[in-house]
Amino acid sequence: MRISIIGCGYVGTVTGTGLAEFGNDVLLVDIDEEKVDTLNSGRSPIFEPGLDELIVKNRARLHATVDFRGLEYSDISFICVGTPSKDDGSMDLRYIKSAAEDIGKALEKKTDFHLVVVKSTVVPGTTEEVVSATIERASNKKAFGDFGVAMNPEFLREGTAVEDFFNPDRIVFGTEDERSKRILEELYKSFDCPKLSTGIKTAEMIKYVSNSFLATKISFANEIGNICKRLGIDTYKVFEGVGLDNRINPSFFRAGIGFGGSCFPKDVRALIAKAEELGEHPQILRAAIAMNDEQPLKLIEVLKKHVPDLKGRKIGVLGLTFKPDTDDIRESRAIPILERLIEEGATVVVYDPEAMDTFKKLFPQIVRATPEEVLNTDAVLIVTEWQEFEDLNYTGKIVIDGRRVEKARKGAAIYEGVCW
Repeated sequence: MRISIIGCGYVGTVTGTGLAEFGNDVLLVDIDEEKVDTLNSGRSPIFEPGLDELIVKNRARLHATVDFRGLEYSDISFICVGTPSKDDGSMDLRYIKSAAEDIGKALEKKTDFHLVVVKSTVVPGTTEEVVSATIERASNKKAFGDFGVAMNPEFLREGTAVEDFFNPDRIVFGTEDERSKRILEELYKSFDCPKLSTGIKTAEMIKYVSNSFLATKISFANEIGNICKRLGIDTYKVFEGVGLDNRINPSFFRAGIGFGGSCFPKDVRALIAKAEELGEHPQILRAAIAMNDEQPLKLIEVLKKHVPDLKGRKIGVLGLTFKPDTDDIRESRAIPILERLIEEGATVVVYDPEAMDTFKKLFPQIVRATPEEVLNTDAVLIVTEWQEFEDLNYTGKIVIDGRRVEKARKGAAIYEGVCW
């Protein structure tokens, strides 16, 4: 098939490259010329393990452009643009509306049926009420007749997105007409996993419920972890036992300093905002966010048991990204931690394999260093569990660990985890 991808971020680049691997011709479209040039040179605009190699392998079937007119030559367009949060937690739809407008203009002169698939995470009703309506207005065509509209939520995890694309737990697509449904069934026929066909709103909701449940599970683990720490109980052993119950499952019971990234915080807040718009009061979701906002500062609380006055002290920080194997710092737990350290007068010495330059822009006063230089400080905070941190020598160090790095736990002179 001929496929166009609007938006060359994590979802768009991985999805487009993955679909090219299955033999489809893929046009990647983005307004950012730097991303387009990077892709056309055979490199990924984002850090994602395995993605550069896949782009090089499929260069003959991958082309990137800033020109939306190329969409008229494709059979399917995937909208993979960002849906950031507004101050009230609701979604900012400017990129969704812009993409829909550009698609509509490109389809105005097209006579063949074209399927528009929303892959961006949007609250129920957005695909039909915003995307479909905008394309209709811009193209002078009718949805579900002249062109199709569908929802196909992504379940890619940064750091393992390539693996997740080729080996998904499930594929969900929401449609309202048989023609669109058949096209998506054909597109995904090579995937050996459960495939669920639903209505469009249901597919939109599935993504929000999935992320909100996982976020709530993390916050629950952290709350239990805080209690266990007071009692001198190993939180990880507790959840090892709890996770053996096949009704519960052990995934996402990793107690620590909370969740970040581009999905969980944003999606939970958006679902809260949508619920309140409907007159509902989502107490559990609000509690999950409140717990997550408080948790990273537990690292500072534990640190001050060993270094009570941080003013003028040199504090090392290992890890700045929201998780390992990505360069993404959105909603990183390192942000509130660094803010508090700086506020209390500490000199902050940091190392991260991928995010040093980005964090230096946010916090010009931090000192970029090697891992060894970070260890040569008054105390070390572990904020992200990069694998290379397991190879460091923590002997004689005060280590406050937010991610349970085993080498630090066994080797530090003084070691304390946040909630275990």
